[in-house]
Amino acid sequence: MSAGPRVVLVGTMGAGKTTVGRILAETWGVGFRDSDQDVEAAEGRSISDIFVDSGEAEFRALERAAVASALAEHDGVLAVGGGAVLDESTRELLAGHRVVFLRVGLSDAAQRVGLGVSRPLLLGNVRGRIKQLIDERTPVYESVATHVVDTDGLAVGEVVERVRAAVEDASHG
Repeated sequence: MSAGPRVVLVGTMGAGKTTVGRILAETWGVGFRDSDQDVEAAEGRSISDIFVDSGEAEFRALERAAVASALAEHDGVLAVGGGAVLDESTRELLAGHRVVFLRVGLSDAAQRVGLGVSRPLLLGNVRGRIKQLIDERTPVYESVATHVVDTDGLAVGEVVERVRAAVEDASHG
């Protein structure tokens, strides 16, 4: 494995990347980064505002830069935005890293996301849009993942434990 994050978490919205990532980082005593939060901090505005004011293409460019910089600089736990893996150069950068795909089904994702008011890709029919995103992105997440953890029906602590076990088994294997 190359230098960089101890683990990178990928998955659709509602998979638990940020929640699981924070707890995992705390468990290991390392830092936590979220590429969406990095974009918001760098831009001084929310992702929703970036989408509305500048468009999705601008957001994706900012996201690509944020992920590239986090992969190069961060040695803890990194959660990347749900759509980041759609970018080919980002997928190439993820190669050689430990990437865990937190797989979530439609009902759990919809329940966790709620009405998605802060999620620009969910405007309109929330459940239908989440299903579309899961269907479109799952093969991409699977293609970049070194491990897959199913999160449906699990408490956060159980997901954290499964990710930890997968990563630690891999590093000792």
